[in-house]
Amino acid sequence: MPNFTKQAIKQSFVKLLNQKPVNQITVKDIVEDCGINRNSFYYHFSDIPALIEQIVIDEANRIISGYSSIDTVEECFDAAVQFIMDNKKAVYHIYNSANRDIYTQYLMKICEHVATTYFDTVFPDNPVKEGDRELIIMFCKCEMFGAIIEWLNTGMKLDIRAAFKRLCILKKGMAEEMFRRSAESR
Repeated sequence: MPNFTKQAIKQSFVKLLNQKPVNQITVKDIVEDCGINRNSFYYHFSDIPALIEQIVIDEANRIISGYSSIDTVEECFDAAVQFIMDNKKAVYHIYNSANRDIYTQYLMKICEHVATTYFDTVFPDNPVKEGDRELIIMFCKCEMFGAIIEWLNTGMKLDIRAAFKRLCILKKGMAEEMFRRSAESR
């Protein structure tokens, strides 16, 4: 039964986050929404920041485990923004709270995973100069992370998926060219 209760707490919190900022949500609000007592909340979580961290970790792990291969840069980006698109207000409220660092830490982890998975899928055996593969993955990871952070900083007004798809059209062939140049300079 504890897993059911823990899930109910997380679902209630995300539901409330989609309605109001973190600093306006209390443990009382959460337990009333999911129909449990305060002791049950504190059995599973020490406080609301611990709850936020667990939700972010769970979502990051879910996204990471859901993508064992990624064939396009667009798919890569879609994987990184999946939870955000499903819970825009909740993520925006977490991002604009004192718990921002928890979110950004795991967003970077997701971006790194999807970039690495993309390169492992599309360029599995490309001969590159030692260290270049990691540099290319770092560039791709930071590109996704930066685009998402900028989008959050500007109030999520832009259609981020459409904008990123357009960016991918504009930079088509860039990754292939980086790998080609690396192989040539060996």
